Amino acid sequence: MDQRHLAYIPRDDIYLFNTGHARKAWLCYGCRWIPELNEYRFLVWAPNAREVTLVGEFNGWNGTPMERMEGDVWVCFVGNAHVSQCYKYRVTGADGKTVLKSDPFAAFSQSGKDNASLVWDGGHYVWQDGDYMRSRASQNFMTAPMSIYELHLGSWKTPARGLTYSALGEEIAAYCKDMGFTHVELMPVTEYPFDGSWGYQVTGYYAPTSRYGNPDDFRYFIDTLHRAGIGVIMDWVPAHFPRDEHGLRLWDGTPLYECKEKRMAEHPEWGTMIFDYASNQVQSFLISSACLFFEEYHIDGIRVDAVSSMLYLNYGRRDGEYTPNREGGYINLDAVDFLRNMNEAILTTYPGAITVAEESTAFPLITAPPSVGGVGFCLKWDMGFMHDTLDYMALDAYMRSFNHSRLTFSMMYAFSENYVLAYSHDEVVHGKCSMVNKMSGDYDQKFASLRALYGYQFAHPGKKLTFMGSEFAQFIEWNWRQPLDWNLLDYPRHREMLDYMRELNRLYREQPALSLQDHSWDGFQWLNVDDAPRSSIAFMRISGTQDHNIICVCNFTPVQYDGFVIGLPQDCTIKEILNSNDIRFGGSGSGNPRAIRAKHQAFLDHPWSAEITLPGLSALFFEYRPRATRRKKNTN
Repeated sequence: MDQRHLAYIPRDDIYLFNTGHARKAWLCYGCRWIPELNEYRFLVWAPNAREVTLVGEFNGWNGTPMERMEGDVWVCFVGNAHVSQCYKYRVTGADGKTVLKSDPFAAFSQSGKDNASLVWDGGHYVWQDGDYMRSRASQNFMTAPMSIYELHLGSWKTPARGLTYSALGEEIAAYCKDMGFTHVELMPVTEYPFDGSWGYQVTGYYAPTSRYGNPDDFRYFIDTLHRAGIGVIMDWVPAHFPRDEHGLRLWDGTPLYECKEKRMAEHPEWGTMIFDYASNQVQSFLISSACLFFEEYHIDGIRVDAVSSMLYLNYGRRDGEYTPNREGGYINLDAVDFLRNMNEAILTTYPGAITVAEESTAFPLITAPPSVGGVGFCLKWDMGFMHDTLDYMALDAYMRSFNHSRLTFSMMYAFSENYVLAYSHDEVVHGKCSMVNKMSGDYDQKFASLRALYGYQFAHPGKKLTFMGSEFAQFIEWNWRQPLDWNLLDYPRHREMLDYMRELNRLYREQPALSLQDHSWDGFQWLNVDDAPRSSIAFMRISGTQDHNIICVCNFTPVQYDGFVIGLPQDCTIKEILNSNDIRFGGSGSGNPRAIRAKHQAFLDHPWSAEITLPGLSALFFEYRPRATRRKKNTN
């Protein structure tokens, strides 16, 4: 290799990658356009390969030999390549086999059964979201409302202009802005070969899928949402990767990205490979992948998939089927270190960014900082709330009174972590039924129950997540092969459900009490918690200033309760501001049209109380207005 090329071998970046501290490995590895040379540099990590050759459309697939350099990398320069041309690496591995491999660091790749990497020059997109990014950097997500709309790009809707990033971005931005969602969460868009994996079996950790366009098109998608004031969270999958021959498995003929011990390298339930988190280079590879999407694509957050499977060496394994850690236990200490490093890298580099863990166990301190022994995530999905409430709503209304704790237990641990209350895609597939079909009762009761459940979700402490289609009560389970049943909006009950969700989002965003003190008991107070016979509850969300508190009352039986008593901390007036039983949402219209004055009659632990009309299967929101305390006139 001549001196001209040697000057463009980034030795310091290669060293950083090998120490595990690289955060922007995409600037070093993969296909990079070098303007000063008018050539593309191809650089790949393959420490145990016997030979690596670059093959592609630009050399007739005959091959350009790559030279092994210090730092266990292979490199070559090509001057006649063009954007979107296909390429791969022909690797003769340590095992003597020669295999065509996709570029682990490719910025652009083919999709589906076609799996070549594609030449990319870095793109030329000019961002227009400066105001949004500055606002994000100054906002405290902990005290801000966060209503997340989870969606799968391929099955949300097919726009008139086709299933492209640009068309989808414009329609999703307009829809979410109208509905009042603050964020969208994209099911994985990192490149993947198998459509039926929904993106959760990733082969291209540095490439947004080309199913809907090129990397600049994806930038336009995010920019469009940002200009509408909508944040973008992306599902990201560092827990495992597929066995596809062109992918990461045995990349240089040895376990390079996967665990070195064979029985710990394969996931026992999913048939996929588990990353070697003890490897410095794997840490650099994965953390750089996450940082890439914040840096180059301006995403606002990542939701890390399957964190539980990463944390436990015995996940899906029986005793004797796993190798304990260096302390003799079953916690994957290297995975914990990786997650801490990942969170630190993202949260200290990208102002306003958030990280979310899908973690289903009681592993401690998921959302606590590493300085106090935590894992460092911003938020964690509350799987307990999801399971308890959905199990409760599936019960016959009569049986709910015997299972009241499923409704209230979440408040026993609500502030142990920073939670997202998620009704996600996982709950509306594989025979679990759609959200509306999970509800017990007849047709109208199903809709009323779902409205009441959503009311409880939005009033309960924690951020909110709704999966696409659930906001208008799609009756069939989600099917990734086809768009949502938007035609259901021609029917009153579905259109009314959509109107109700829009109003819930509006209330949630406009009332500080529902988010300002979301993560401590300072923001929550029970007003009627033990009314199991009537399957009803009442509580107050507290903003920190008495004038802006909100009371929520829920009834999960089909029976209306007149004179339903709620305790109140002081003399006040309460005024109904949202009622899921409103006629415009498909209810009977029964409620509390006039403001209600508190009575100086103690109830439970409260010195004051009020009686309300509580319709069957409903969630009611009241504005709480304290009355000024009058001082007695001094007659002396």
